[in-house]
Amino acid sequence: MRFTNLGTSETKISQIGLGTWQFGTKGWGYGKDFGKQDAINIVHRALELGVNLIDTAEVYGGGKSEIILSQALEGYNREDFVLASKFLPTAIRPSAVNRALAKSLKRLKTDYLDVYLIHWPNPLLPLGATLRHMEKMVDEGLIRHIGISNFGLKRFQKAQSKMQKHPLDVDQLNYSMAKSKVKDLFLPYAEENNVTIMAYSPLGQGFLTGKYNAKNAPKGTRRMNRLYTKSNFKRAAPMLEELNTVAQQHDVSMAQVALSWLIKDKSVVAIPGAKNIAQLEANVQAAELNLTNSEIDQLSRQASNFKPKMFF
Repeated sequence: MRFTNLGTSETKISQIGLGTWQFGTKGWGYGKDFGKQDAINIVHRALELGVNLIDTAEVYGGGKSEIILSQALEGYNREDFVLASKFLPTAIRPSAVNRALAKSLKRLKTDYLDVYLIHWPNPLLPLGATLRHMEKMVDEGLIRHIGISNFGLKRFQKAQSKMQKHPLDVDQLNYSMAKSKVKDLFLPYAEENNVTIMAYSPLGQGFLTGKYNAKNAPKGTRRMNRLYTKSNFKRAAPMLEELNTVAQQHDVSMAQVALSWLIKDKSVVAIPGAKNIAQLEANVQAAELNLTNSEIDQLSRQASNFKPKMFF
């Protein structure tokens, strides 16, 4: 496993983490393709393999993801894993953040979160007041690091300017070869300022795995993913072909190449989900793949050239 620093701190986090949106979420096949014990086994195996970064949110499975994680992590040393969760900013009063955190801590059966993130920007609410209240939570030992999610660079910098006592260490972004704008628009700033980018949907929700095509799109939650159109598969053909070529050269999967491309930058950690042990193990093995500079450049060009049509 590869490790990097969390934000400006000395806390080490695995560059391949574990996303848990799928735990408790029927749209990801929970209750049909896999169940609670499968999820628990995935967490246990992840920790065995050196994964220490686990990401969840209050909305995942309506809180079930956090509950399942608490059961999976029971008996483990709390200092041995880095736990991140997120809340939706829906009310002005800081007491709303207090309630959200208290509920997450109760579901997770822990006294603190390593990272607490604002899940989405809400331009109707005072961002500065929310962030300053989160700084107070750091002082109280309830959270250790402050993060935000789905904030572009300008919004991130605006949020950063609101901080008074503690750094804004994390931005969780939809980042993959299929959505690679982060590489040019945010990554240089993150590297210069020790900001950790947590890349969610690092495989484009399966778009980059080679498993799906224009005639075989996934069902469930991913049916809403606008990548999965005939026109986008046509646009993506050169990129997917390059992914496949590199994968064959290294005798690995396309997904492993796509993950390795992401974490080549020390400011980036990927948090792919997994619905079985085999998927998890394959994701983790991507950390051992060493792409050449030439391969990285070729993949980057193809990612940059891919311009998906996201609106109909």
